[in-house]
Amino acid sequence: IAEVGGDPAAADLVVAGPDALEAGLACSGERVALSLAPLGRRFPTAPAGYADYAVEVPSQGDRFAPFVPVDPDAPALVVDGVERTGAQLVEQARTDAAAQGLGPGSRVLSGLAYDGWEGLSTGLYAPLAAGGSVVLCRNLDRLPPEALEKRVESERVTGAVL
Repeated sequence: IAEVGGDPAAADLVVAGPDALEAGLACSGERVALSLAPLGRRFPTAPAGYADYAVEVPSQGDRFAPFVPVDPDAPALVVDGVERTGAQLVEQARTDAAAQGLGPGSRVLSGLAYDGWEGLSTGLYAPLAAGGSVVLCRNLDRLPPEALEKRVESERVTGAVL
């Protein structure tokens, strides 16, 4: 089960961005660091105690074979203190996608953080459930209106969330 914002000391694996590296060191298991730099750039030097995602993952093939079949009724994700099974996660994502008017080919521009359900659903789960895609933009609130308009046009965005 994955827990967004969970206690690193209780985790078997921590995935952390630059702002959470210190806290993630409490994890006694594996630690993976994300630079969050444009185009997936790696860290100049991997943070102490962490594997750099941009170094380790791109060399892996795009294959997934679970060790055991996934149980849709097993707990899958905890966000904002709410535990969801895989089936509940998919159902909520479909509901959110319909509420946002998303469909196949939709392109959503999201500047929301992934630290709560709204950001995760808007910037990941709902577009996936609808067969769409996402353009992520940190600090979207600091983008001047003309630059936002240009971004929407260049990225062929069909829906924006600020």
